[in-house]
Amino acid sequence: MAQVRLIKPMTELLTITKSHPLATITMTREEKRNALSPELLGELSQAFDELKNDEDVRVVILKGQGNTFSAGADLAYLQKISENGPEENLADSRRLRDLLWKIYTFPKFTIAQVHGAALAGGCGLATVCDVIFAADDSQFGYTETAIGFIPALVSIFLVRKIGEQHARELLLSARKISAEEAYSLGLAQYVVPCGSLEAAVQQYAMQVSKNSPSAIALTKSLLAAQHGMSLEAGLEYAASMNALARGTEDTKKGIASFLKK
Repeated sequence: MAQVRLIKPMTELLTITKSHPLATITMTREEKRNALSPELLGELSQAFDELKNDEDVRVVILKGQGNTFSAGADLAYLQKISENGPEENLADSRRLRDLLWKIYTFPKFTIAQVHGAALAGGCGLATVCDVIFAADDSQFGYTETAIGFIPALVSIFLVRKIGEQHARELLLSARKISAEEAYSLGLAQYVVPCGSLEAAVQQYAMQVSKNSPSAIALTKSLLAAQHGMSLEAGLEYAASMNALARGTEDTKKGIASFLKK
């Protein structure tokens, strides 16, 4: 692996470090438990934009500095939400929608490296990543209904990920669950000892980075688009994507390499 290089300076919000072929976005509001603010959400959106077209990056890891992944919206943000008018709240909701969609459809492999608490909006950020690696001390929760809020945006992605029955219970109860329960529900894909989390994520990320970048991008596009299609429409769309993939340079090189073996 190449030497780690900081490509976005340390701020109170986040850093981006790159070690080919991996990039890591670290939320750095440690004193606020990496709580979400409009400014942090804007920085996250910009960070994913910067990495999207970076050909040296094949996998993006999202994590939080300190003892918490992200504890959800900070107090100042919640206060502002309570004081906003309808138009301001709609615009703010759409900005969060756009960020979640950007991460969910990001054309490269994304990993949420979760330790400590991932709550409310913080849990939403983890949910839209392709894979969640959870330390065994992690705690997940969609806690919005406990304060009269609703987990509206994340509900769309959570139902896709774990099904309506489990999503309904988590979203309505606002209860916090352990890493093991998150794994049993299909929310987290891997649970590892806290001290081994960093190494486990790095090893996995290096493994999946060997896959074809164009195939990853096309598969993610396929998965995002096919939900809700009829069986017939879904199969037709899949056939068209299959044909598109066959014409890529990655496919041609992959087939040639396979035939040589």
